[in-house]
Amino acid sequence: MAKPDQNQVLRQLPLVAGGLAGVLLLLNRFLTPQLTESQARSDALGVLLSALLILTGLLWQQVQPRSPEVVELVGEEGFELAPDLPEPVKTELAWASRQLLTNTVTRSLVVWYQGRVLLRRGVLGANSQVKPGAILQRVLDKQQPVYLVALKLYPGRIEFDYLPENTQGVICQPVGNRGVMVLGANAPRSYTKQDENWIEGIANKLDDTLSRYLEA
Repeated sequence: MAKPDQNQVLRQLPLVAGGLAGVLLLLNRFLTPQLTESQARSDALGVLLSALLILTGLLWQQVQPRSPEVVELVGEEGFELAPDLPEPVKTELAWASRQLLTNTVTRSLVVWYQGRVLLRRGVLGANSQVKPGAILQRVLDKQQPVYLVALKLYPGRIEFDYLPENTQGVICQPVGNRGVMVLGANAPRSYTKQDENWIEGIANKLDDTLSRYLEA
């Protein structure tokens, strides 16, 4: 369910006030049988103030960003680790996933490494397997993260069937040259540059552990 924009009323107040004032001034002019000089000056000032209010309202609509629409991801909360992993790797994955789920907008997380899923945590998708598509393959080949700010706008979203079906934003972060960390958010355009830097740092630390304990 989408979260309502708390600033919607505030942004529209100047528009409503300016429009109402303009209508009242117009009615007053029509209902006044004889216009005096002082009233003409007052009307001119009133029209100017109404115009300023309307202009302010229009500017607020453009300048103040609307909060991203937050949805409740479809799926069950879960925490799955590959059972045959060494204990240090399990500990590192548990720590890394907790940090990302509690300190960023991430609500669903999958770590794919050396051709298999090592971890799924958060809201789980219906499919537990990861088959790298064009986007994940590009991340692996170029060793550069990909941020899909609004997943529904990308035709390639069908490859993320292992995430909740209504995932709004996705970051695919390389974990060395043999894995990818896929993070799903419940709102579009919700990751900040600071979040992206934090995710990159976690991925680098995770790669150091995985490369030491898991053979190619």
